[in-house]
Amino acid sequence: MTDEYVTLVCDDVPTDVLLLHPGTCPLDTAQVVRRLTGLSLWRSKALVDRSPVVILNRIPAETAEIAVAALRDAGGQAELRQQPESHSPSPVA
Repeated sequence: MTDEYVTLVCDDVPTDVLLLHPGTCPLDTAQVVRRLTGLSLWRSKALVDRSPVVILNRIPAETAEIAVAALRDAGGQAELRQQPESHSPSPVA
């Protein structure tokens, strides 16, 4: 039996949304985090207080850009971080 390997090609690289700093009004940033993640306001505030922190993990780049823009509009400092590509082949059963 031989192993076959397949390389999956995807146009949309998974992207993380990283909150670097909550800005001058962390509560406004926490409200945006709440809207983006669906977390409670208390958990969103706790997440914002731990910045720098990943807010959203492995989402499409277009959605991530919208999330970063919303966080920046609230006064926070946010950026996109693309996931590194995996170069290991996936075995096919």
